[in-house]
Amino acid sequence: MRVLIVDDHTLVRAGIRRLLEALPDVEVVAEASDADQALASAEQHRPDLVLLDLSLPGRSGFEVISELRQKFPQMLVVIMSMHDDTSHVREALDRGAIGFLVKEAAPVELELALRAAASGQTFLSPKVSVRLLAPVLRQQGASGVEGLTPRQREILRALGRGKSSKEIASDLGISVKTIETHRARMMETLGCRRASELLRIAVKLDSEFG
Repeated sequence: MRVLIVDDHTLVRAGIRRLLEALPDVEVVAEASDADQALASAEQHRPDLVLLDLSLPGRSGFEVISELRQKFPQMLVVIMSMHDDTSHVREALDRGAIGFLVKEAAPVELELALRAAASGQTFLSPKVSVRLLAPVLRQQGASGVEGLTPRQREILRALGRGKSSKEIASDLGISVKTIETHRARMMETLGCRRASELLRIAVKLDSEFG
């Protein structure tokens, strides 16, 4: 995967580049510090994915998303921002972004976001997902949770609090792979076809019993 990094802070770009270059099959083809550089670099290098900050000097990242999607419809855009309010997330997704990372996210989320995007799936930082889904959950129940094991309910509630698989694994002293196995079994037990459906139940469970 060929990636273009767009952020107006040199040190931030350098840190992200180091993280990405440590990943297999990921190549950073260029960096840009503003909207014009981002669009020019996209034209020149034709990356598979643009990792884009929303807060840029001059034109905002929102405008960059729209232009990239118009000029290069096959080019994927993942947002990386300090803003995590629902209005920013919704607008970014509406304009065509396929992922949204908060800058305080754990490094593992960066790889997860890129891998998800490459598979055509939307990735949202857990903190962002919880905020987006919370209003919907007030009218939804958490039926079927009684069929989960105590450990699975513990993991489900942690997901509802916005914790990532890595954070839950660290808290419980088990591996990330074990967490992912539990998630798959919970989805099967609860009849969830998508991860977002599991998260809806998780947030509801945490709000009721937290």
